[in-house]
Amino acid sequence: MSGAEYDVIVIGAGPVGENVADRAVQGGLSVVIVEAELVGGECSYWACMPTKALLRDAAALRAARSLPGAASAITGELDTAAVLQRRDRFASHWHDDGQVEWLEGAGIALVRGHGRLLGPRTVEVTAPDGSTTVLVAQHAVVVATGTRAALPPIPGLAESKPWTSREAVSAERLPGRLAIIGGGVVGSEMATAYSALGTAVTLIARDGLLPRVEPFARDQVADSLSADGVRLVIGAEPTEVTREADGTIRIRLSDGEVVRADQVLVATGRLPNTGEIGLEAVGLEPGSWLSVDETLRVLDGDGIPVAHGGLYATGDVNGRALLTHQGKYQARATGDVIVARALGAEVDDAPWGRHAATADRGAVPQVVFTYPEIASVGHTLASATAAGLRVRPVEYDLGAVAGAALHADGYTGRASMLIDRDSGTIVGFTAVGPDTAELLHAATIAIAAAVPIERLWHAVPAYPTMSEVWLRLLETAGSDTRNRTHRSTEKLVTSDR
Repeated sequence: MSGAEYDVIVIGAGPVGENVADRAVQGGLSVVIVEAELVGGECSYWACMPTKALLRDAAALRAARSLPGAASAITGELDTAAVLQRRDRFASHWHDDGQVEWLEGAGIALVRGHGRLLGPRTVEVTAPDGSTTVLVAQHAVVVATGTRAALPPIPGLAESKPWTSREAVSAERLPGRLAIIGGGVVGSEMATAYSALGTAVTLIARDGLLPRVEPFARDQVADSLSADGVRLVIGAEPTEVTREADGTIRIRLSDGEVVRADQVLVATGRLPNTGEIGLEAVGLEPGSWLSVDETLRVLDGDGIPVAHGGLYATGDVNGRALLTHQGKYQARATGDVIVARALGAEVDDAPWGRHAATADRGAVPQVVFTYPEIASVGHTLASATAAGLRVRPVEYDLGAVAGAALHADGYTGRASMLIDRDSGTIVGFTAVGPDTAELLHAATIAIAAAVPIERLWHAVPAYPTMSEVWLRLLETAGSDTRNRTHRSTEKLVTSDR
């Protein structure tokens, strides 16, 4: 057993851990990062990058086919082998040499192996060969271990050797028939990708398709999936899964129906990777989500920082917002606040301060890369109502905006914003339609900055672009939104002039 001391130890070398380490090093601290798998984490090899690579070719083909001149130049179908090769390239062929080189260039030490807390600011790393190294942190240990796919307790499911998102994203061969259990983001995106590549897809969604998005957006995606041949089984619950001798998967549903497939993908949620990292050594329950304060310090059940305030949890593992970009946002705050505390500098932990992860509470952007895309930030009408906000929803036909009509013949889409009747600011935005992801950052800025509706009138969108939908939403709402009184369920919908 050997040992080494650093200012900061980061357990987990995904994008979140890398960003914590980078910020701390830039602040003058020494950092070691511990990783049991590939440096770069889930996003680089099994999530964000390869999934979008799988989806992009089909999206480009759809876009070309929506324009008559381009469509006339298309003479074939998708080249599946080429799609998979491009995916492999974006996953770096599941090698992390480039990421390791970046760590070295940034001055961040790397110890490969499984990290486990022995106590406050002390981590034992077990290498693949069984040897151990003890690392001691002078200032902080950061848990950035992310999450893993949850496997529901359906009889026979585990024995059937199901796919999780990892296997679905990295598959070398496509099954002829794929059954997907779960209608959330992973399930809907993989249904989009695999159906476009020629697989017959059945999506089983007990709680409905994309249950957390606005209904108008969910319905448009459901219609598109159905039109592409995806069979949607809504409200049914799998009760048993078996794999027959010939490899066929049989999924028995609660209504007695049996779905047959060549492979089954489980996409029913995520669990924190905290079961084997030694949480018991600091008085916490192994396997639990880690509760944190606004500066991402881990808290006990009484809301008191554990490990003398020297333990942080950043990214998916704290359950605040399970999105890579949001984890990197937390990572920047975490790295900076560790530096501030180490140097005795002032901590800016007030809402929207440099060291606080305030956006997690109501300004979280997300794109669901189905066809069509769903771009959203902040509240939906349902979540705003549940939070007790008095909101006024305003919707507009995105297909009636000149920029969208130019973008694609027969463009179909919709946009909505939620106006807080008390503050006169936007607290939610959703758009559904091809390429709506590029509308999202404007909405994120408006919500994060709490820009008054009156000021947004002066943010003039260029013509003719899809961003003109902002002007149309404002016109629909009327110029004096703050002083109007409307029921929270009111909707105003018009067409472009």
